[in-house]
Amino acid sequence: MITFEPFWKTLKERKISQYDLINSYNMSRGMLDNLKHNRSITLNTLNQLCKTFDCDISDIIIYKKD
Repeated sequence: MITFEPFWKTLKERKISQYDLINSYNMSRGMLDNLKHNRSITLNTLNQLCKTFDCDISDIIIYKKD
C-alpha cells in the first residue's frame, strides 16, 4: 500500500497547515482529500508536490506491505 504519511510529516516539520495548502499553495480540496485518504494521484501531481515543497519523493510517499 502506498501511503502519504511522509507528506504529512514534511508539512508538520515545515509548519504548513491544510489551510495553507488550499490558500497559499492553491491545492484543490479534492486533491487534499485524496492525500488524506491515501487515494491514488498522478505522477504529474507527485512531481508537482516535490517541486512545490522542494523535497524528494520519499518525503511525499512510502510503500508499506499490507
